[in-house]
Amino acid sequence: MDLDLRKLRYFVAVADRLHFGRAADELHIAQPVLSRQIRALEKDLGTPLLTRDSHGVALTDAGRQLLTDAGPLLASAHAARRRVTVAARGSQRIMVGFRAGIAVAPAVRLFAARHPDVLVDVQRIEWDDQAPMLLDGRIDVGYVRLPMDEAGLRVAPLYTEPLVAVLPAGHELAGREQITEADLAGEPLVWHMDTSTQPTRRPHPNAGYRVRGVDETLEHVAAGRGISFLARSATVFYSHPNISYVPVPDLASDQVCLAVAASHTSPVVDDFFTAAQAAAEITAECGNYEMWQLGSGAVPMR
Repeated sequence: MDLDLRKLRYFVAVADRLHFGRAADELHIAQPVLSRQIRALEKDLGTPLLTRDSHGVALTDAGRQLLTDAGPLLASAHAARRRVTVAARGSQRIMVGFRAGIAVAPAVRLFAARHPDVLVDVQRIEWDDQAPMLLDGRIDVGYVRLPMDEAGLRVAPLYTEPLVAVLPAGHELAGREQITEADLAGEPLVWHMDTSTQPTRRPHPNAGYRVRGVDETLEHVAAGRGISFLARSATVFYSHPNISYVPVPDLASDQVCLAVAASHTSPVVDDFFTAAQAAAEITAECGNYEMWQLGSGAVPMR
């Protein structure tokens, strides 16, 4: 039995909202049609996926499992359609995503030497974009920062870099040459929604602000709502008059990786992967990551 992707999309819409009416409106179909499609999917799979009673709609154990598996399946199908459309146009183009502070240009220059006919587009991505944009084909390759959900992805480590503390300019620790994790214990933390990914081993109360990018983080910290942490390379590109960056030598390093959807098989993408790894090796040999990022000269060759 083949899984019907249309029925699967309908199921995800209901499972996300736990409401047939709202899901039907979102899908632009009639509610009775949606209900029939869900029943048909349950018949195909041989198990109930949802329960409905006076308290509302709830997922069964099988429904929760299908919802977990549905995301990568639908993303892979969407990515395949994107790649087919690009191939049909006969265009040579790849889209590279990158997190704040990560330099893409060195790899692009190395790649262009071998593929001068391939256009490389770049797009900045945020922490919650990393896996979804790779899986659904919006980007072909991603420069990502761990941790992230690696399901359905091929991930290769590139390098690590230090993290620094992001403090309000008026903070008592601002302006020091360096501080320790212990110095910051108990400070409210401005971080994204998944607090389990905070880089420090010390307890930090959540400041209660959900941020997606560096700009939002800096504004919250500048307003005195908490502290945060950034990769050192990001501080090269982001300055703020009311922010102080202070090294924290005993903080765990930030891991930068390359990632591509496991289902995305392309010699061109593989060649970019190779170019990016070579660029990272050259960077390590140069021993001056930030200066190479800011430089405009050609990539040094060995």
